[in-house]
Amino acid sequence: MGDPKKKRKQYETPRKTWDRVLLEKERKLLETYGLKNKREVRRHETWLRNKRKLARDLLALPLDKRVQREKELVGGLAKIGIVKAGATIDDILRLKVEGLLERRLQTLVYRKGLANTVKQARQFITHGHIAINGRKAGSPNYLVPLSEAGSIGWFKAPLKVEIVQKHQRTERDIKKEFEEAMGKGEEEEARTAESTVSAEAAGAGEISAGTEKGS
Repeated sequence: MGDPKKKRKQYETPRKTWDRVLLEKERKLLETYGLKNKREVRRHETWLRNKRKLARDLLALPLDKRVQREKELVGGLAKIGIVKAGATIDDILRLKVEGLLERRLQTLVYRKGLANTVKQARQFITHGHIAINGRKAGSPNYLVPLSEAGSIGWFKAPLKVEIVQKHQRTERDIKKEFEEAMGKGEEEEARTAESTVSAEAAGAGEISAGTEKGS
């Protein structure tokens, strides 16, 4: 059973932790959303993976039970705004972690223009300057329901922050950044493979030349 005082691990570790493409993706997520470490990325990915697993399990249920549970699952996800109210199981299976990270309090504070950068947004939250419905919010990872998104603001006196519009990025910009990062990762892998083949070919040529010279 374990020690009840000890917190259980809330995320799953990837099988290939040193995979180049995975490392590049996680790096971009950390940079884009101002996450503290990779544990935060993996915690959200695990949460989303469990929701997708529930959606797949619903496909094996009888129709009468499936309809009710599907409605509950979609309703819970629609409440935080990562799917629409009329979404289906296929929509849930297509969910990406970026959609979930967009619903974090830290991201929404940045999107609303209360901070110049996502890292500054995290600082404002942890220092107690951000409130939801007038109540202080202290967790940057809080998934904000749609009903509370419009009530995000300053806690008590607002801070004087000069907003720089060039830092405002849309979901399209984020998608473009990820596509560029993934493309660079594939190019680096191709260059590495090409250089390895060239080195092996050169080594084989030297051995062949030495053999002919010796004979």
